Amino acid sequence: MTEAGRAGPPSSTRIESVSSEVEFANLAGRWDELVRAMPRPSPFLLHGWLHEWWRHYGARRSLAVYVALRGDRLVGALPLCRGGRRLGVRVTQFLGGTAAPLADLMVAAGEDPSTAAGLADRIGSTGDDFVDLYGMRGDSRLTAALPSGSLHLLERLDGPILDLSDGWEGFERTRLSHKARRDRARRRRQLEELGAVEVSIARTPEAIEAPLEDAFRLHAVRWRGRHEGSEFATPVGKAFRRAALRRLAAQDVARLVTLRLDGRPIAFSLHLLFERTVYGVAMAFDPAFARYSPGTETFLWALESAADEGAERVEFLGDAAPYQRRLADRLDPVHEGIGLPSTLRGRAAVETLVAGIRARRRIKRSGTARRLYGRVPRPARG
Repeated sequence: MTEAGRAGPPSSTRIESVSSEVEFANLAGRWDELVRAMPRPSPFLLHGWLHEWWRHYGARRSLAVYVALRGDRLVGALPLCRGGRRLGVRVTQFLGGTAAPLADLMVAAGEDPSTAAGLADRIGSTGDDFVDLYGMRGDSRLTAALPSGSLHLLERLDGPILDLSDGWEGFERTRLSHKARRDRARRRRQLEELGAVEVSIARTPEAIEAPLEDAFRLHAVRWRGRHEGSEFATPVGKAFRRAALRRLAAQDVARLVTLRLDGRPIAFSLHLLFERTVYGVAMAFDPAFARYSPGTETFLWALESAADEGAERVEFLGDAAPYQRRLADRLDPVHEGIGLPSTLRGRAAVETLVAGIRARRRIKRSGTARRLYGRVPRPARG
């Protein structure tokens, strides 16, 4: 760990840079306390998740994590990495990239705002051409700590949120019509006519291994021949998730719900349960059983289980699918922060990216696009 060169206020606080994997690994326990202190805690910022992301995706990048320390106490952190490439120029990103939604500058509860300002000031020390931070909240602490106008904050995902504070019974009463509940019972009976129906929930490092391999296979079958950008079932994506989910399962954060018919996996729902909130990771089903809606059923069983554990909210963290819009109470969009160019190349890249993203959002929201989208054959729903 090396001095960043400028001391951050208050005077008893020092700002340091973390540039090696060993140094980052040593922050493990203290790091997660900062995550829990976030206004909107993200399990994708937990140390185990970020460390494994770095191990699997960091080969062409450099760590640029800035931490605020008071004595040995970690009171703030800004998780960055540098050396990525976009439009042919160097870019600073959040550690975790697009796999770390809701990333932000983190500070301990009750910490002086000057600590956040001291950390935010270091974002210009990376030496890259500009900053591209995906996954930001609209009320991001980092945005608030930076000079006004430093970042273009662009909405990228709808971010539907479902309130579960009334428990499962309250959810069924307010979100599932009598017809929907009747259809669920009918589909369950139809599946039981085909064979033995079993729903299992894996949550320990050992228990999650086998059903995770089933999930990879189901995901590959579900998306065969179609574009799917999550990298969930790519070789590196599978290796990353095996390692990261084992570490989160050791913290009792991971949940993998699998629906089986006569022992054959036909649907799964993978989520993280953290600070009374469910965060979706992936879900898929076998298209051969689409008529029985196994994906929807597995998702609802996952929600019921989470509600029984005390979950009060669901973060879908994506563009709202029709079923999510029906269930969600509100949208809390996820943004991309682009800006802070340090070179002429960086300034040109920022202008190009911002203009392109805004144009795509306008097209996506236009009535013409919605009509055209409605004519595209949709994959079988489950």
